[in-house]
Amino acid sequence: MPPAHAVLSADRDFATYARTHWPWLVVTARLLTDDPGAAEELVRRTLARMCAGWRRVPRDDRDFYVRRCLVRGHLRRLRGRRAARRRTVLVLRFWEELTDGETAQVLGCSAGAVRAHVRHGLRATGAEPGRLREVYARAAGDVVPSEVPLTDVQAQGRVLRRRRTAVIAAVCAALLAPGAFFAADRMGGDETSGDDAEGGAHAATSPVRIVTAGERVTAGPGVRVWLTADGGHWSGSAVLKGLGDSDRPRDEPGVSVRMDSVPDGFFLSGLYYGLDGEPGRVEVSTGDGGRSTAKVLVLAGSGDWGLWYASAPLPVKDMQAILSAEPDERIVTVYDASGKVAARSTSGWGRL
Repeated sequence: MPPAHAVLSADRDFATYARTHWPWLVVTARLLTDDPGAAEELVRRTLARMCAGWRRVPRDDRDFYVRRCLVRGHLRRLRGRRAARRRTVLVLRFWEELTDGETAQVLGCSAGAVRAHVRHGLRATGAEPGRLREVYARAAGDVVPSEVPLTDVQAQGRVLRRRRTAVIAAVCAALLAPGAFFAADRMGGDETSGDDAEGGAHAATSPVRIVTAGERVTAGPGVRVWLTADGGHWSGSAVLKGLGDSDRPRDEPGVSVRMDSVPDGFFLSGLYYGLDGEPGRVEVSTGDGGRSTAKVLVLAGSGDWGLWYASAPLPVKDMQAILSAEPDERIVTVYDASGKVAARSTSGWGRL
């Protein structure tokens, strides 16, 4: 449990953010829903979810996480309605002024899908982008947000935080049972999705995590990884491992593999690149004919490439089995959001 002063500081920080950004969020929600009551309720629920996990939201990327929570919360209520998704894309592109790639990150789809939604959406509205911006600006000017219901938002946020704590405690208890860790790892191959910042058991199982530039993540025993615009970075307990694949061409899909010796065996990781949007999942051979789902780090706004790492170190015997496999054995497979194979590691992966 964080110290009391840290909790108070986070609460004050959230309160400041909520008061400052409430009008912007209400306007965007109004453009999405076209309903004043539904818009403010959507923003209230969004801020409550963000309040629950505010201490874990990267300070420099808060707008991204809040926007993503708002948009996905809106679309979750309208699941399967193509018109709502197209309208959302148009609002993000021509009101929020996001790029295709940034919009794809918010929605969890490919940039190509965003362009298709824009194309069909503009055709349906019969308006050019400039005209649509004028329509949005006039509609935004008519919105008069009420005062932010901060007390209610923070109270609901505390409820959600307690629920999350209970879920995490239950999951940890299950993982401490004999054999549960390995069973859970093998079961992780199903594609999942969810908002890390929203919390809950669903988000906890997602293999994809969006990070900010330079954000350190403990990936394995004594191994920390992070992403910058230059590429992936690794550091061990003693020395800096260095930059990964910054000079590798990314105009076509591919995935690299690196192997680091750690106390419990071998830690496998690498970069994927050249994808059309975030991967659905990355699978790694376990050496016994099985596969496990890797963890994935994506730099906000750069979903076409990212860093993957194995959920747990591979024992020496399993690594020996992989090394003795046929030359064309593909140890890593990257699947796109539709479940199709997007990239496989090359036969020369062991030289990395």
